[in-house]
Amino acid sequence: MTLKLYLVRRFLFAMLGVFLLCTILIFLIDFIELLRRSGKYGSVSMLTLISMTLLRLPAYTEVLLSFAVLVGSLATLLMLSRKSELPVMRSGGMSVWQFLMPGMVVALVLGVLSTTVYNPFAARAREESEKVYAAAFGKDANFLKTKTAGSWLRQDGEDGQSIISAVSVAEKGLKLRGVTAIIFDKDGHFSERVDAKEAQLNDGHWAMTDAQVAKVGRSPENFKTYLLSTYLTPERVTDALGDVIAVSFWELPDLIELAEKAALSSNRLRVQYQLLLARPLLCLAMVLLAATVSLRSFRSGGIQTMVVTGMVGGLGFFLMSEVSRQIGVAGLASPWASIWMPVITAILASVTVLLHQEDG
Repeated sequence: MTLKLYLVRRFLFAMLGVFLLCTILIFLIDFIELLRRSGKYGSVSMLTLISMTLLRLPAYTEVLLSFAVLVGSLATLLMLSRKSELPVMRSGGMSVWQFLMPGMVVALVLGVLSTTVYNPFAARAREESEKVYAAAFGKDANFLKTKTAGSWLRQDGEDGQSIISAVSVAEKGLKLRGVTAIIFDKDGHFSERVDAKEAQLNDGHWAMTDAQVAKVGRSPENFKTYLLSTYLTPERVTDALGDVIAVSFWELPDLIELAEKAALSSNRLRVQYQLLLARPLLCLAMVLLAATVSLRSFRSGGIQTMVVTGMVGGLGFFLMSEVSRQIGVAGLASPWASIWMPVITAILASVTVLLHQEDG
């Protein structure tokens, strides 16, 4: 038990140390970016910039846990080997699975805490950071640019169906900027086009400001406020236009159910939910992957080559996982398969390598 607690402490400190180092680097990078924006949009106090950076930090660092587990496990096993502690454990009759078990337990616990505690905290902090951002830089600067050229949404309302395009989105999809709406009548025929500066989702309608309405055979008309009916609720529009990173793990099941009832695509939410569910197993896979390249004795040489191989293998796995995730988001594979298959493949491959190294 004393030896197991010693290994738990070594693995835990190494993983958290790598995570803390990455967090500091991200904090500095994001803080510098906010300083640049402060010079562009107006002077903002240093305290506000620091608080804003700290609120944004959890959402940015959440995805780094698996990387920290990989590097921390590599560092721990290499240090144990360098100090001849691993050879002593082996000579005492311990198998590779026995001295890896504390690291795997630590990784599983960190993965569970990351999903159930850290993720909701990060989502809440991100939401608060948007409010601080809006207060510091103004409402126009608060809109989060989408990764594509724009967001598109098909919706229905009392007046008929419509298609809405937005250049940028804020507040989980409740506010849109650079809005274009193509409106159809109840028979499905084109009725009018609306171009507006902004749109706010209210109860049963979108309130568009500074809108220009164009109908067939008529000159465009300008309206200070234009209302477009919708059956969407704030919860449902989050799936269509909001950022899944800002949604807590505990909120995802309800949002998935609401999205499906509203006949909206739930692929993004389902993939995110499966990603969070698989995180504990992903952390365990990183410990096994680190073990495949870090158990060789320092006296046998080639340690640098093995470490580089492990890091390249880890980066290759992360790349494969991201490609698989995008396939799931696009609907080309089930969300479960797109997230779990890379993790299961990594675990099986690592176990196979370890069995070959230990038992031949």
